[in-house]
Amino acid sequence: MSSPHTVRSLAAHVGGTLLGDGVDAAITGVNDLRSAGPGQVSFFHNTKYEADARASKASAILVGPKDAERFTFTRIVVDSPSNAFAKISELFAPPPIRDEPGVHPTAVVAPDAILGEGISVGPHAVISAGVRLGARVVIGANCFVGEQAVIGEGTRLYPLVTVRERCILGARVILHSGAVIGADGFGYDFDRATGRHVKIVHTGHVQIDDDAEIGANTTIDRGRFGRTHIGEGVKIDNLVMIAHNVSVGAHSIIVSQTGISGSTTLGRYVTLAGQVGLAGHLKLGDRSTITAQSGINKDVPAGAVLAGRHAIPIRESLKLEALVHRLPELVERLKALEEKVLTDGSNASPKS
Repeated sequence: MSSPHTVRSLAAHVGGTLLGDGVDAAITGVNDLRSAGPGQVSFFHNTKYEADARASKASAILVGPKDAERFTFTRIVVDSPSNAFAKISELFAPPPIRDEPGVHPTAVVAPDAILGEGISVGPHAVISAGVRLGARVVIGANCFVGEQAVIGEGTRLYPLVTVRERCILGARVILHSGAVIGADGFGYDFDRATGRHVKIVHTGHVQIDDDAEIGANTTIDRGRFGRTHIGEGVKIDNLVMIAHNVSVGAHSIIVSQTGISGSTTLGRYVTLAGQVGLAGHLKLGDRSTITAQSGINKDVPAGAVLAGRHAIPIRESLKLEALVHRLPELVERLKALEEKVLTDGSNASPKS
């Protein structure tokens, strides 16, 4: 932190409006609602945390306009408390770790590799023949960059990343540790004569466009032919598997443990929540959303929100889930009706 801050100065920093007392209190850091104490700022954006907000000891809490009048503690009113909190957090973050320009003595760099200005190559990294690295690229310790791969300026590979041969990374891409870009796709033909699975050669590559971010231990397979494509600004969580020839549209979000089968195409601004599974050769329209643990085996229209094991519209899925929870009650009612019918029938007077 370069200079001291107060609630008032932080409100000005994020363009917020102040409500409550204590606007000149000194602020030394940020924290969550439960852990925050005097001298810290927190944020409130979800009604299920209302009790935590009311009990919080934070000197000030960021809130949205619709919540501003519900509380009496010191509030900084902003359109997006989460975004504003992120901006304030940056003021208290430790200084970033500097990457020393140059190639570490233990790194192995092919003689014909092209290294841009200001690059940093860490210990035991391998830069293969024909590789082109743009300006200010950072290659972390123990990374592998395969033959003829191209990496754009400002891109960062954290330690233990693998970028296989002929893959193309745009500018300012971030690959977290353990990511594998360009492994062979899971493709085999079955030879009836020998009773064996025969490997299909994958001659394609992976292309990741500018400003994409790929999480730790995520794998993106190369195309069987052509490319597997990750669009501009796509954000992919840890432990995601993307198969050969998949195309992910710009600014889409893919959450952890999702698996996408081969040749499936996602439009722009698609959201796949955790543990979603997509069959192959599907098309998901722009701005469609698939909720957690859903399975998709058919095309999805633009703007649709699907949920459940068989991925049906979310309102229908919620209705079915509510009915499932009522099944024990309905079974008991049905038994009672059956018993009543049987009792009434046995007590009925026989016809003369």
